[in-house]
Amino acid sequence: MKNLGDMNFFDSHCHLDKLDLAPFGDSFDVFMAAAFEAGVQRMLCVAIHPDRWQAMADLVAPYFLPRANTPQVWLSFGIHPTEAPEYALDAEAIVQFVRKSPYQERIVAIGETGLDYFRSNAAERWQHERFRAHIAAALELNKPLIIHTRAAAKDTMDVLKSEHARDCGGVMHCFVEDWETAKKALDLGFYLSFSGILTYKTAADLRETAKKAPLDSILIETDAPYLAPVPHRGKPNTPIFVTHTAQVLADVRGESLAAIAETTTANACRWLRLPC
Repeated sequence: MKNLGDMNFFDSHCHLDKLDLAPFGDSFDVFMAAAFEAGVQRMLCVAIHPDRWQAMADLVAPYFLPRANTPQVWLSFGIHPTEAPEYALDAEAIVQFVRKSPYQERIVAIGETGLDYFRSNAAERWQHERFRAHIAAALELNKPLIIHTRAAAKDTMDVLKSEHARDCGGVMHCFVEDWETAKKALDLGFYLSFSGILTYKTAADLRETAKKAPLDSILIETDAPYLAPVPHRGKPNTPIFVTHTAQVLADVRGESLAAIAETTTANACRWLRLPC
């Protein structure tokens, strides 16, 4: 088997501005070198709030272009469905932010966005309005969506369908729903992204879904610094740990780790329309 450093993993969803850098001497550069050494060659750094977006982008800007022995990074723009209900962010505001950003060429996706009824009342209109605004912006910008859904699978899929999200595509980030929901997402041309939850003992049904899903529609992610996989569950997560999720995915599908790394990276590049 190849060494991890010889592989090519793409962490398709992480929050690099929130990482615990203490294990890396409080150095982002040291962390990035360690990630590359572990085979993580590409990352998508995902926005959750516009007020924190610029600092996040500035942090990772040195890694936009290829550098020796460090991963490349791309960005998304949007606002998480549970963040700041009072924040006004309509479709035109999203479009203008992306078009005027000095980093617009690195913004390759819109979100994360979606519906979350675990922390918010399902009757609250603002969450639906904000979700629809992100979809409208993604359609105008021709960029794929990053979808967060929690305790809201039916409504999430209904909104995606009614707002014609098929036309821009996207990914169901940190997918944990049942096979019926997976099929609906796949029918819309969306990808399914599996996080460290796939490694949890309680996630047997999710592993069955990962086994059934078409291999060309699967991504892997960490959602770092959240949702660390086994054997690091309960600790701060890092993109380096994406290899644990990849290994479980390889095991349940009867594939080699190298094959999962290669295929999920190709899928991520295709989803984000990247030449890699």
